[in-house]
Amino acid sequence: MSGWVVVAGLGPGDEALITDEVRAALAGATDVVGYIPYVKRVAPRDGLTLHASDNRVELDRARHALEMAAAGRRVVVVSSGDPGVFAMASALFEALEAGPREWLSLDIRILPGITAMLAAAARIGAPLGHDFAAINLSDNLKPWDLIEHRLRLAAQAGFAMAFYNPRSKSRPHQFARALEVLRTEAGGDTLITFARSVTKPDEEITTVTLNEATPEMADMRTLVIVGNRDTRAVGRWIYTPRSAS
Repeated sequence: MSGWVVVAGLGPGDEALITDEVRAALAGATDVVGYIPYVKRVAPRDGLTLHASDNRVELDRARHALEMAAAGRRVVVVSSGDPGVFAMASALFEALEAGPREWLSLDIRILPGITAMLAAAARIGAPLGHDFAAINLSDNLKPWDLIEHRLRLAAQAGFAMAFYNPRSKSRPHQFARALEVLRTEAGGDTLITFARSVTKPDEEITTVTLNEATPEMADMRTLVIVGNRDTRAVGRWIYTPRSAS
């Protein structure tokens, strides 16, 4: 087959953080597939077709990309951040597993990107400098009971944590519950940072203790980082030592 599929991460928002490898893939593509706001980040040009779709059709999007590649197209599936972190790489392989056997011969590549988690951590200092867990708080693809169970165990284990999709208009109560669990298991003096629109012009960074945190500090554009009991401030920076107490 002459077509190929690249699943690429566009980084957290600042165009300077897109890797040269991803730029080269986009330059060679005939088609770009992705969630509407991510596809909008790709500049139109002659010979390039943009396929934007809603955020709840990941498998349909992945199948479409594979079908086009099987027909000889050069397809880039775009995600924000890194495509392997709560993004399209997993959906593509799920579609590949369920698809026709000939798709296994396709040229498929996953190109890493800078995640919102890492961009936010860099803005703050080094809050993820020791063991940490990344948890998606959206219950679109898994039940809230499972999310709360994992959250509680991660806090008990002393992980610093990064939360994606912490709070939406349709589920504002769940982040309030997450804060309750964290206060119980990690302690109210633990530092929590709200990084909204990180690397974008309207970026906002706020660090408080869990006792001071309120659900309204987060929305779907916010990446939340919670430290562990060793995480502390030094000047305006937040870091977690690499040695555990």
